[in-house]
Amino acid sequence: VMQRQGEMQWVTRITRALEEDRFTLHRQRIAALQADASGPDCEFLIRMKAEDGKLIFPGAFIPAAERYNLMPRIDRWVFEHALAYLARRQSDKSLAPDAIHFINISGATLGDDLFLAFVQEALSRHAVAPQAVCFEVTETAAIANLASALDFIRAVRGLGCKVALDDFGSGLSSFSYLKTLSADYLKIDGAFVRDMLTDPMNAAIVQAVNSIGHVAGLKTIAEFVEQPEIQARLTAIGVDFAQGYAIHKPESIGN
Repeated sequence: VMQRQGEMQWVTRITRALEEDRFTLHRQRIAALQADASGPDCEFLIRMKAEDGKLIFPGAFIPAAERYNLMPRIDRWVFEHALAYLARRQSDKSLAPDAIHFINISGATLGDDLFLAFVQEALSRHAVAPQAVCFEVTETAAIANLASALDFIRAVRGLGCKVALDDFGSGLSSFSYLKTLSADYLKIDGAFVRDMLTDPMNAAIVQAVNSIGHVAGLKTIAEFVEQPEIQARLTAIGVDFAQGYAIHKPESIGN
């Protein structure tokens, strides 16, 4: 009951933050580890500005937003503001023509039939090339909403956008789904990456996900890369890209 009450309070706060435009985007750079790797530029991360101006991280409010179906509104807010930022960078010529920007999409939005039309409309209104956008879907959300996920992935890739499977390796049937879900990038779950230097089992999982991803024709991205030594090990294993505090601490895009 306490958890439910806490979530209801979050629902009120989230709704108010949406009405008062009190969300903000940060970007975290994604770095190439291999000489021939290019494309991924950054991932957009949402924060909520509290009434007192403090930043609230998504872990605090996303669970309530998911349970009470506020994610489609939040996902639209993120997409709209990410595109506005890309359009600004395009006009001041600071956007590399082949840079790809990762934007998270929740499971609820995968099943939202109106979202695709919103994506098309926003891309043309901001004059941002679909190729500059990569939708990031967690593996668990994709598998839980498989039919919707397959339709969504097919549709956005049809527009020219890219797709990444996030937190990969956390589901038991991960590998079999790679044949079904045709994505472009595989993000290796940071829970395995974080202590791969001290945990041989996690190191083996990172290696397995990386090689299966490559066999399936996907580029791999390791998350939560927090030490230079981990970055070096990932480079040696052959992982394509890395993201985490050792590369770049998320910074506000100033919206």
